[in-house]
Amino acid sequence: MPEKKGCLGCSFPIIIGVLLVFLVLFAIGFAAGPLGKSMLGLELPSWLAPPHPDPKLPPEVVFHIFGFPITNSIIGAWFTIIFLVGFSYAVSRRMKLIPSRLQSLFEAFLGWLYNFCQSVAGEENGRRFFPVVATIFLFVAFNAWLSLIPGFGSIIVHTAEGEVHLLRGANTDINMPLALALMSFVFVEFYGLRHGGGIRYLGKFINVAPFFRSVGQIFRGRLRAGLSGLITGAINIFVGFLEALSEVVRIVSFTFRLFGNMTAGEILLLIAMFLIPWIFALPFYGLELLVGFVQALIFGGLTLVFITVAVAPHGAEAAQHS
Repeated sequence: MPEKKGCLGCSFPIIIGVLLVFLVLFAIGFAAGPLGKSMLGLELPSWLAPPHPDPKLPPEVVFHIFGFPITNSIIGAWFTIIFLVGFSYAVSRRMKLIPSRLQSLFEAFLGWLYNFCQSVAGEENGRRFFPVVATIFLFVAFNAWLSLIPGFGSIIVHTAEGEVHLLRGANTDINMPLALALMSFVFVEFYGLRHGGGIRYLGKFINVAPFFRSVGQIFRGRLRAGLSGLITGAINIFVGFLEALSEVVRIVSFTFRLFGNMTAGEILLLIAMFLIPWIFALPFYGLELLVGFVQALIFGGLTLVFITVAVAPHGAEAAQHS
């Protein structure tokens, strides 16, 4: 029998048909968008016209629980948590020695993330830090990916304050990246205090001992050594201040990096859908899938690096004593 010619296992008639459908949808979308209307002057039905983009930075309050406002970004975060818990349960409920495709995919992904943690932090610390890094990575990534589902942000509900959107990508609300940055900061300091000996770890931020030791030398008459030590002590105090400041700056950096990239991506999609609806926005969806992965990797990876750096002095000292 003669071999069927085609591309990616599909015959040429099917490929041509798909391309024709894409071209027709692109042409209709171009004519329905503001660019096409201004260039072609065609008047298409109103239901083909896309809505004007109206991005809002503050989240919208949907309802209250005991006086606490529940915004659409919080509901979006709950949606992500429910999806992750449900997906993990569905995959792990019937674990098999010969895994299914879904189980193999999930195990391969977690294995890659686990190996990444071990390559950065070492075998023992990588296993210890893996739950924190994996949780941050999965939450940030799926917050970004689930908000790309068509219709995710289009559900309108009526509240006492008027019509609001029910769901919103949690990463586009600055409160969520700030909360994640604070959690990252807490875990970095927790592991630093736990593995750095508490007071010894805090010493890199408040290193005043050499300064006061030099003051004591001056009072004991060792003027030359004392003055030299005062300069070194003042430098140590200043370096400690910079170390403490860098810990706080990380919170700001984490927050605005994630918030800025996710918000810019959402606005880009809204504008692309408005200018040329439908097919034209597909490449931007692919770009946002990549951006969501990269941002999750950066957030989780930097958290892993900072935790590893926080415990490194203690590890080096333990190695010296051993």
